Amino acid sequence: MKYRIIPVTSFQQNCSLIWCERTNRAALIDPGGEQERLMSAIRQKGLTLEKVLLTHGHMDHVGVARSLADAVGVSVVGPQREDAFWLQILPQQAEMFGLPRIEPFEPDQWLEHGDTVSVGEERLEVIHCPGHTPGHIVFYHPRARLAFVGDVLFQGSIGRTDFPRSDHTALIASIRERLLPLGDDIEFVPGHGPMSTFGAERQSNPFIR
Repeated sequence: MKYRIIPVTSFQQNCSLIWCERTNRAALIDPGGEQERLMSAIRQKGLTLEKVLLTHGHMDHVGVARSLADAVGVSVVGPQREDAFWLQILPQQAEMFGLPRIEPFEPDQWLEHGDTVSVGEERLEVIHCPGHTPGHIVFYHPRARLAFVGDVLFQGSIGRTDFPRSDHTALIASIRERLLPLGDDIEFVPGHGPMSTFGAERQSNPFIR
């Protein structure tokens, strides 16, 4: 599996374009904005977009998810259904930041802990990691030793827990019980900022040491 990180919008949110080398089938994880730029990246690599994947329902991660998926004719998949209320208040989220209106939507498929998602011939495991939001999920590719963790964990930090229905205790438990046991060598793409490994964060991240 190949991937490219494409930071989008003023939030510099890490949208990830992932694809199966054997089939050139692709998915976008958390397309938060700049729809034409994302579509251009897909066209430049000669890929066929198969689905849109969401880690959670915050505006900076889902801003063009529905419009992009509808334009191409593919499904929006994820997050876990406890984030439904975040997707329903997308207009209020946009208004709060002074941004153009984003219409509420539901994904075509909710995901649960233990599910798998296909991208071409590649398979991603779904890990439910509540805390930042109640329905936050992580996409993990065991063979590549790579995880797309959204806003659960960052280099040197963790996701915010001052939002409605955030839970700091649940977030720390998600990291310690569901992510770190995967192995110190696991690289991860966070929702913002540079990549890191679970091992580096286990040793140096002050929030989880």
